[in-house]
Amino acid sequence: MLLNQNMNIKNEITSDWFLREPQKVARELIGKLFVRQSEKGEEIGGIITETEAYLARDDESSHSFRGETPRNGSMFAKAGSIYVYRSYGIHFCINIATERAGIGSAVLLRALEPLLGIEQMKINRGIADEIKLCKGPGNLTRALGVNLDDNFDIISESRFRLYDINYHPTIDVTPRIGISKSKDLLLRFIHRGSKFLSR
Repeated sequence: MLLNQNMNIKNEITSDWFLREPQKVARELIGKLFVRQSEKGEEIGGIITETEAYLARDDESSHSFRGETPRNGSMFAKAGSIYVYRSYGIHFCINIATERAGIGSAVLLRALEPLLGIEQMKINRGIADEIKLCKGPGNLTRALGVNLDDNFDIISESRFRLYDINYHPTIDVTPRIGISKSKDLLLRFIHRGSKFLSR
């Protein structure tokens, strides 16, 4: 998709927007423009096409299920905080904390449709195929240059920005993928018909 006159990328969303249940935030993030500013000042990002909610209670796949630890501390930080962790010792995943501080809920960003800084994304990923740039949480973070230094950053108060661009795609809801516990919960939200999904 391309930005058009109805999409106002200056309609910025601040951290207070995340002071809600993660499943509501995860649904409403679909169609929003997520951006990270590079070290050179270039905006890199795209339209969020896939998210997963992780609950503070009764969710065995949530990193907060057994309480706060040094690894997951940013998941318990104020709403809008960035929670970055390394998955399987290989790639980074990026989440955004929801609800009030101390709760331990978040939304995982699983895929984007690249829109800004695409050439830099290609360099970061080492591939030219735009469809594959941000498909999957590890590819998304690599394309945007996200790493553990971004942990505890806050939306709208750091390099990360989120914009409501007045885009409202149809959303489908499914069980989360790639997990072994609480896998029947309907907490994965996807942009229906998008080719920019993790699978």
